[in-house]
Amino acid sequence: MRHDGHTIPGAGGTIRIEGDALAGLVVAAAELVEGARVRRPRRALTVEVTDGRVRVELELAVRYGASLPEVGAGVQSGVADALQRSAGLQVDGVDVSIEELER
Repeated sequence: MRHDGHTIPGAGGTIRIEGDALAGLVVAAAELVEGARVRRPRRALTVEVTDGRVRVELELAVRYGASLPEVGAGVQSGVADALQRSAGLQVDGVDVSIEELER
């Protein structure tokens, strides 16, 4: 999957956040949601950054018995918040696909 990086220009130079760091941020934020786990993060996650705007696609495994819409919405919200706060990115969307249930 694709993991674009993000460069922030500044008066003292630039700050580069590599794609793998952004992907790690997405996985950490998603897995803070009770019952959610990102499936095979290297293959089930795309982070596309263009001009300071980001779109994320990720596949989840969700614990059996959890409300699938609630977990999905929680992951969307948590990932968007993390990308805005930690990387200064404007989030265009977080597309979540629930691919499996876990016991």
